[in-house]
Amino acid sequence: MQDTAGAHLAGQRPLRLSCWRMKPPFPNCGQTLLIDADDTLWENNIYFERAIANFISFLNHHEYSAEQVREVLNEVERECILKHGYGLHSFAHALVDTFERLAVEPLTPALHETIHGFAHTIAGHPVEVIAGVPETLEYLAGRHHLILMTKGAITEQSGKIERSGLKEYFTAVEIVSEKNPSTYRAVVAKYGLPEDITWMIGNSPKSDINPALAAGLNAIPGSWSTKR
Repeated sequence: MQDTAGAHLAGQRPLRLSCWRMKPPFPNCGQTLLIDADDTLWENNIYFERAIANFISFLNHHEYSAEQVREVLNEVERECILKHGYGLHSFAHALVDTFERLAVEPLTPALHETIHGFAHTIAGHPVEVIAGVPETLEYLAGRHHLILMTKGAITEQSGKIERSGLKEYFTAVEIVSEKNPSTYRAVVAKYGLPEDITWMIGNSPKSDINPALAAGLNAIPGSWSTKR
């Protein structure tokens, strides 16, 4: 989405790195491509948007329009990201908190379960790899060093990576709590990456492109998706 249904909302969290198959320093051949995951390699935003649409329809507010409810939800998401970080857990909290803020009726256990269900249906959805991604990664992996760099909850993101079947194309995987210049600099230092031949590729200017450029890297905005 603009990152995800919560990840596009700014929140400052401590840096957290998780890496698989580390082999630093990399051999001096090819370039290093840091590649985003959500909405770059597989669909993600569309499922959050569907969950939000279902929540707004369920709320059926008689005074606020759907756009006004969404504005409130966006604000609540920002608050929840500061408390809970990114991911479905935070998103579920945001839906519940928005309901409590806007609804006339009290939040019963049954309503709580229903609202949580809107968020957790996303977790059960199969990973929909975007057409052309496996072939492109296979081509790139034979010529460059690929590092998958994704933001979010470690359990959720690692699960999606495993189910996607794409991990084999990457030399390493970094799951970070925030994508900002300091995060990119930490990854560069960790692997001893030359900045002039290191590129960030992703769909989000806010998380992928701008902070990578600010960290002195190259960046290419890109996504294979045709659903936005």
